[in-house]
Amino acid sequence: MSRRRNLPDTASVAHLSDDGRMFAPSAARNAQDIATLVSSHAPQSGRALELASGTGEHAVVFAREMPGLDWLPTDIDAARRISIDSHARLANLPNLRPALPLDATTPGWAETHGGQDLIVLVNLLHLISLTEAKTLIAEAAQALAAGGVVIIYGPFLRDGKTTSEGDAAFHGSLTAQDPEIGYKDDWDVIEWLQSNWLDLVQVVEMPANNMAFVARRP
Repeated sequence: MSRRRNLPDTASVAHLSDDGRMFAPSAARNAQDIATLVSSHAPQSGRALELASGTGEHAVVFAREMPGLDWLPTDIDAARRISIDSHARLANLPNLRPALPLDATTPGWAETHGGQDLIVLVNLLHLISLTEAKTLIAEAAQALAAGGVVIIYGPFLRDGKTTSEGDAAFHGSLTAQDPEIGYKDDWDVIEWLQSNWLDLVQVVEMPANNMAFVARRP
């Protein structure tokens, strides 16, 4: 993010261990479901970029489940990059590279990270503004190689509405702290993908009221 957001404590819960690894309860719950979805759309080989990798728990699962892909995790936060690399060292996977600093909400990063066969984003769009979300998707579209796939996962509004009391409360806590952030609408995300010349492949309902959007560059 181009500036630090004022987020509630529930927005990004992670526990730090003595060896630098962070553990997020949500990652433990959803990593396998997300990996199953990603692997069903991912190419067998090529370059894979994970944006806002967070603790690194997802990156390890992705690299293990999809060994033919060369995985590059990224995150804006230095402590999170330490966690990612600590998880990677313990997993000892040859296809998981050291984490790089990358703010995916700023224009221009596609110029240095182009040619990606797969881009994955988990649980970020609700923590950034509409402008930042549109920038991220536009850059991701440019960073994809021909035939490349982008997968975006997280909590979203359905036709402008939350679908559970828990989602309504979380969305409300986000917008109360920062009116620029909060859940994005599913139709807006589809429009942003298609306006960047990506073909919508699938919209998937995921566990715990989450959604995933899968799009491909022609």
